[in-house]
Amino acid sequence: MILASDWIAFHADRTPDKLAMIDQGTGRRFTYGEFNDRAARLAAFLRDEWGVQPGDRLAILGKNSTDYFEFQFACIKLGALMLPLNWRLAEPELLYILNDAEPVGLVYDAEFADRIPGLVDSPLRHFLRLDFGEAPVDDYGAYEDAITATDAHVIMNPQTTHDAPMMIMYTAGTTGHPKGVLITHGMMLWNAINISTPSGLNHDSVFYCILPTFHIGGLNLYANPVLHLGGTNVIARQFDPGLTLQTLSDPEQGVTHFFGVPSIYLFLSQHEAFDRANLDHIHSWGCGGAPMPVSVLEQYAKRGIIIQLGFGMTETSPTVFLIDKRRALEKPTSVGKPLMHTRVRVVDDQLRDVAPGELGEVVISGPNITPGYWKRPDANESSFSFDEHGNRWLHSGDAGTVDEEGCIYVVDRYKDMYISGGENVYPAEVEQVIYQLPEVAEAAVIGVPDERWGESGMAIVVVKPGCELASETIIDHCKSNLAKFKVPKAVAFIEILPRNAAGKVLKRELRATFIQK
Repeated sequence: MILASDWIAFHADRTPDKLAMIDQGTGRRFTYGEFNDRAARLAAFLRDEWGVQPGDRLAILGKNSTDYFEFQFACIKLGALMLPLNWRLAEPELLYILNDAEPVGLVYDAEFADRIPGLVDSPLRHFLRLDFGEAPVDDYGAYEDAITATDAHVIMNPQTTHDAPMMIMYTAGTTGHPKGVLITHGMMLWNAINISTPSGLNHDSVFYCILPTFHIGGLNLYANPVLHLGGTNVIARQFDPGLTLQTLSDPEQGVTHFFGVPSIYLFLSQHEAFDRANLDHIHSWGCGGAPMPVSVLEQYAKRGIIIQLGFGMTETSPTVFLIDKRRALEKPTSVGKPLMHTRVRVVDDQLRDVAPGELGEVVISGPNITPGYWKRPDANESSFSFDEHGNRWLHSGDAGTVDEEGCIYVVDRYKDMYISGGENVYPAEVEQVIYQLPEVAEAAVIGVPDERWGESGMAIVVVKPGCELASETIIDHCKSNLAKFKVPKAVAFIEILPRNAAGKVLKRELRATFIQK
């Protein structure tokens, strides 16, 4: 049994005056002593006023802020499970997650106050509002008042182990419903250890966080690893190309590390301030979430910037790969070799290693792998396999190859998922929404190339005989029921969907027909 630690309490004791967090949206700055004090007070409020017990789920719906991380560590101190909610999701999607995870309370951003009435038909019993600027008028308490209302402090249970879950993070499901991935204390620790070596993170690092913190990438690439090391995080409320370049080039901010998805690097490179921005002091540039165009890598390389490509999943907390700098340009389409405390293989359907150059599935093992999914024994059974030595392997659903040196290339997806602007989109979920239209006989969704977002959705629809259906009707229906990034950008109509003998839609044929070479 390995006991877990309260990272910010440790640094609050050792280096209480060290700057821990800067909230760029509000200008607030917190030392480790202040940051830990606020999280401990919030935990006391949640325990004493909401009656939160170990194992309870606590949800948060908010844009990036230092409060997000205070809430995370308050949950850790209580032994509760944080439930980050994607604010880009539509109301039916959020309600599904809330009813599945059954959180007892919600901390929400005042910006989303108008969404709260639509979420009360769920297990939620308590609400707390994060106020930024002018607060709306509602019946719920303010987050800051909760922290200042008590002098009590909660100390993390010293018997908490690395196997204890600390978070449930929902990821879109191939069957149309999202799955709650259990994130443990051990997963968070091993991610922090794994990512620190290739990125060069240390006690003096300053990280600029722009990825949304409702994603595992926003939390763990690299904000939480920086807190593990006792460094400093600058938290942007959300990504803005001009502000990002200004922040990265400002010597007073002293940013040393940055992580983004390919579309972010593309938007930065296209901004008018890119060529004159002084970026020489940034030690590490990381990227993940989707393949990076080689042309973009080369554009940054001309400025002496080496972008290290990575690969990961919510189920792996997330880091599996971050290619070393010496191979980043030598093998621009590879994610390199797995990180130190993670094992990766490329295997056939019998879990046997494929030969170099042959296509297989990427499977992953190690202490950073989820123990399973919340209330989903079916997903637990289908997502993991055991080899002859008893080792447990996570099926990534991604196809890849390995070269003679052992570097891995993720070349395609076995699953039908596509990635739009760094967001995973599972067609089955979109198809279910399209099938709600009574005029639809058949529907299939594929990802097609998109110059701005990398990929976007195309809905291919068969209309019932005697019915009429416009593309705009389908897209408007999706807008009402799905997050914006999931809404198809185009619709095509055909007479029949191609299927195999088992009745499965042959999406490879649809791609061949509708994707222009």
